[in-house]
Amino acid sequence: MSANKTHILVVEDEAPLVELLRYNLERAGYRVSAAGDGEAAMRAIDEDRPDLVLLDWMLPLMSGIEVCRQLRRAPGTANIPIIVLTARGEEHDRVRGLDAGADDYVSKPFSPAELIARIRAVLRRIRPALADEVLSYADLTMDLVQHRVTRQGKAVHLGPTEFRLLRHFMEHPGRVFTREQLLDSVWGRDVYIEARTVDVHIRRLRVALNIEGQPDLIRTVRAAGYALDAQGG
Repeated sequence: MSANKTHILVVEDEAPLVELLRYNLERAGYRVSAAGDGEAAMRAIDEDRPDLVLLDWMLPLMSGIEVCRQLRRAPGTANIPIIVLTARGEEHDRVRGLDAGADDYVSKPFSPAELIARIRAVLRRIRPALADEVLSYADLTMDLVQHRVTRQGKAVHLGPTEFRLLRHFMEHPGRVFTREQLLDSVWGRDVYIEARTVDVHIRRLRVALNIEGQPDLIRTVRAAGYALDAQGG
């Protein structure tokens, strides 16, 4: 079920700190990946888009500030939340980090508990769907704790795969996903399933959501993929 966990990319060149962060973040329920330098971070983000980046200021090959600037300039990554980690605690350094596009700034040394609280605060502010236990879109509500979905207040009965698929859509409303992206995010990268399998589960999800003739919330984008869109289609 790790594919549905909030994904945090740790960009840090100190291996012991990476392992400390990984241990504490995974205990807090996050999925964690890591990159040891700025160029590796850009490749990792391109291959597996994270929900939040923990970014060290001082990195080999490309500084954390330059990584931050490049992410903010590219439309596909401009909205990824970024928290800068650094030993540089002076006010003008904090201002530089925030001016480069960081959403928060944590000075080393820090406690894991404080960092996790800051992560949750940033997610609540910027990507609230990733911080909440109840997701809502249009007339749909998904309770992640009770594992229940309702539409217009009426229960929607979903299989486990359709539930994970709908959750992924509700965490990224309006965004178009290819079949391959949905396979990676919902089924996981280590599972071999044909891309057309996605179509089968999209059909099942549509049938479940539209059981009483409500407007279709799943939009099919020809030659591109699918999106959760109140315009439907």
